[in-house]
Order: sequence, then structure tokens, then C-alpha cells
Amino acid sequence: MIMGEPAIPNRESQWARVGESEKVWDVIVIGGGATGAGIALDAAMRGYSVLLLEAYDFGKGTSSRSTKLVHGGVRYLEQLQFQMVRESLRERGRLLVNASNTVHELEFIIPCQSYWQRFFYGIGLKLYDFLAIGSKAKRSGQVSKGELYRRLPGLVQGKFVGGVSYSDGQFDDTRLLIDTILAAVDAEACCLNYARVVSLQKNAEGKVSGVVVRDEETGSSYNVRGRVVINATGPFCDAVRQMDRPNANPLVAASQGVHLVLPRSFFGESSAMIVPKTSDGRVLFMIPWLGHLLVGTTDTAIPRATEEPVPFPEEIRFLLDTIEEYCGRRPKPEECLSVFTGIRPLVKGDPNQATKKLSRDHTIEVSDTGLLTITGGKWTTYRHMAEDCVDRIIHEYGLEKKECHTYDHPLNRKRVVVEMDPQQPLPPWPLSDSSSLASIVSASDLLRAVRFEMARTVEDLLARRTRALFLNAKEAVALAPFAAKLLALELGKDGEWERQQIEQFLLVANNYIPQRFMPE
Repeated sequence: MIMGEPAIPNRESQWARVGESEKVWDVIVIGGGATGAGIALDAAMRGYSVLLLEAYDFGKGTSSRSTKLVHGGVRYLEQLQFQMVRESLRERGRLLVNASNTVHELEFIIPCQSYWQRFFYGIGLKLYDFLAIGSKAKRSGQVSKGELYRRLPGLVQGKFVGGVSYSDGQFDDTRLLIDTILAAVDAEACCLNYARVVSLQKNAEGKVSGVVVRDEETGSSYNVRGRVVINATGPFCDAVRQMDRPNANPLVAASQGVHLVLPRSFFGESSAMIVPKTSDGRVLFMIPWLGHLLVGTTDTAIPRATEEPVPFPEEIRFLLDTIEEYCGRRPKPEECLSVFTGIRPLVKGDPNQATKKLSRDHTIEVSDTGLLTITGGKWTTYRHMAEDCVDRIIHEYGLEKKECHTYDHPLNRKRVVVEMDPQQPLPPWPLSDSSSLASIVSASDLLRAVRFEMARTVEDLLARRTRALFLNAKEAVALAPFAAKLLALELGKDGEWERQQIEQFLLVANNYIPQRFMPE
């Protein structure tokens, strides 16, 4: 074992724990995104036996496709959601301390076209400061015209009189997710990806008493018993609820958000920018992230959640139009390096209400048969959501009462360099020094992800353990043969498996190539 890295049981030993016929888990969590991972960590640290089951890879869905912000939600002030903003700001403060390797403070600037806007947003941000009492984050302030253009050199000239600045948090979402999963494993939770729950089990009284789970790699199925079964599948929670009750009314309204990735040079080395009200009333961010520029997000209602959502051309047009409005030029097609789409699990309210106005708060539902569903919320509050959920199962299911230990639990993990074996017959490293990913992705990162972070596919490596696909889709495609060969060697797979992995990754990568979705 390499010092500083967690001891991850191999896949076979974890499945052996699942196959123990007499074992009854205290908590079975369905879903390996932020919410499920947070619950697994909280419950395991309280001393409960925990099994987390994810049908795909950890964070495959919503939790890898966020705007990369740990924030209170400035825009929710206008909706008078002060309690949610206050709670989010408190949790932002916890993450800045507990996960300081992954979460850092970032300055945002709101460009203003009039002095009235400067005054209006300035007052709103003073309220934001007030709600963040106790936080060490930098307070908001006025930004002069000269300072505005110095900090945001990519802004169109002559359009703005100044701005207002404030601070929030930024993070790499799946990096924090994997750290949370590994912390849960350290606390003796059993966490499995590619473990699909195909049905719920019920006892003689008709109460949910376990699940049937299938190992997606071997095809083997297991009947697993649990005192509590938690549905934490985000935008897909209604499918699990309908396993329990086929006629269950939908709980969530799906909405998708699209993010466009540009070269960092497009906007210059600058602070992050927020457009507080775009042409259709949405909020839009332009954020430096991992050496690139992230622009988003949209908010478009969709009929149902899908595993591989894609952007609509009109969403791309909206992002390009807003960039042109604020930067004075439209990105060229070749400057658009990647696009990614995430689905929000918004708790249903008024069916006629726009999705951007639906609550971002979380909700917990316990069915008559005992299935607990938690959905809604956002990344920033995932720790609090987990605490709320575990407190609820203690109350509802009669588990021994134990206190939460995650409030000040550190999530920083030492990441040491894993040396490649010079004898391994790997293809040449495909990225040149001029690549936008050259300083972000290394062979050592890929190897560590396989050995210590449960990566099982090329997509796991290039989309989530590293962020190559999210940052530059075409360069990620160039990395695929190297990643497939490394995986095949580490996992003992043959050339046919390696070829299939490349093909499967190319199908997914097509959904991240912006030029495919450009409006005509």
C-alpha cells in the first residue's frame, strides 16, 4: 500500500461481503452520486453497516456535471429563500475547511451597466454577507470601471460603469465525490459501482426488506437484506419509487443545464463573472476551471431524465449569444472544446411553474412500504442532506440513536505519484506539451485511479477520475487508446475488451463535442 492512499478492497472481496446470505445491512443506499455518497459516509461514521450500490460509475449522472460551484445561491435571494441561502453558506464554510484540497474560494464580479445596478446588486450582496456571518470568505465590495476591466479583460469595452464583487467556493465535483466514497470505505462502508438494483424485496408484511442487485461486470445477482433501503438516485428516483409502487406519482421535474468549455485565453486571466439576469431571466457564470473557461448554465425543462443527456442547439445558441453580448465577440467553433449536460432533480411544485423557479431544497419521502427517497438539493448542501436523512431513518426505523460526525470531518486525501512500470507495453503518451490537458492529466493519474479509486472503464478514467472529456473532448478521444491499454493491463483483460472499451468511449464522447450541436 502507498502511504496516504486508502486501502481499497478489491472488487471480488467487496462482492463477497454482498453475497453473505445471513447478513442484514443496517442501511442500503441506492445511488452513488453526491447524496448517496454523503449518506454512506454519515451512516458508516455513526457505526451502522452500510452498503452503497451504483448502477454505473460513481457520479456518472448529475454529480459530475455541475457548474463546479460551492455556493449559497445569490440568485435565491431574489426569491426570498433566505433559510436555504443561509444553510448553503454554512455548508460552503464547512467544505472550505473540510475539503480544502478540493474546494477553494473564488472571486466573482457582476458587471453593471448603470450606477443603479451597482447599488441594487451591492445591497443584495451585503445581505449575502450578512447571511454568511461566521464565514471567513471575503466580503462583497464595489468595483470601479478601471478595476472592472483590469480584472475582467475579456469584457466588451465601454459598456459597463463598474461592478460588484463577492466570493464563493469552487470545486471539482467528482474529485470531492470520490474522496467522500473513499472516506466512507475507510469507515467500513461497502461501496460498489456497476452494481445495479433490479428490484426491491419485501417481507411478509409487504415492507421493503432488501434489494436484488446485479454485478454488471459478471452478470451475477444477489439477494441482499437491509433494515433500511434509501433511494438516492437523484433525477432517476421515480424509477426506483415505481419499483416499490408502480402507480407512484412522479416526485421530480427534470431540468437540464448545459455548460460550454472554452480556452482560458478567450477571456484572459481574470476573476469569475456572473451575469445575474440574462435575456430570458436566467443566471449565467463564466468561470476559470482547471486551466479552461467554463460557461453555463442553461435551465431547460425536459420530459424525463436520461443517462446521457445532450444539449439542444437553442441552448448552445443562448450561451454563444450571451458570451458575445458580454465579450464583444462570438467564440469560433474551433474554440469550443467541450460541452456537457447535467440533469437537475427538482422537486415538483406547481406544474405550470418554470423550472428555474422550482425549489432547489431537498425533500425526504417515506412510502407506506418503508422505502425512503431523498431527492432535490444541491452539491453544496450534500453533507447536511445526508445528516438530515440519517437522522430521519433513526426516527422512522428505530435504529440505535448515534450522533453525526461529519460536520468537521476532513475529506483531504494525500495523492502521491504512482510510478508506471517501465516494462508495461503501453502506447506512446498522446498529449503534446501544447495540449490544453498537458498539465492536468498524467499517466500516473490514470494508474492511481485504477488501483485506488475503483475506475473500471475508459469513461471512468477520462470523464470522472480525470476531467479530460469535460475539458477537451477531442483530446480525450486521443487519450482513449492509452487509457484502454492501461486498464486492460491492470485488470487482466484481453485485446477484444480493450477494443470494446475504446468503441464505447467514443460513443459517449460524441455527446461532448460541441460542434455536433451548434445551431445552424
